[in-house]
Amino acid sequence: PCWRVEDFVVAQECTRCSSFQAKTIPQCSPTGFIKKISCLTSNRDEFKSCRSAVMEAHVFWRFVGTMMCVATVFAVLVVCRQRVLDRKALEKVRKQIESI
Repeated sequence: PCWRVEDFVVAQECTRCSSFQAKTIPQCSPTGFIKKISCLTSNRDEFKSCRSAVMEAHVFWRFVGTMMCVATVFAVLVVCRQRVLDRKALEKVRKQIESI
């Protein structure tokens, strides 16, 4: 690709590939987004795969939400387990006091 060896200008910012572009342009495959680049020396237009900031933010917040849910589930499990252990300890102490 010319953008690796020479200077270039971004002719079109990162946009989602249409269904036609996804089938015809191989650069759409990795991320589903492409940007159009104009190489200055060879005066060619090429496409380059890119990542959308909006999509990255969406994936990040989905990850954060999932981790918060997992953390909440485990926190509830810890509290329940602690209550069970406290009950067992109190029962043990009660039995020891009754045996005196």
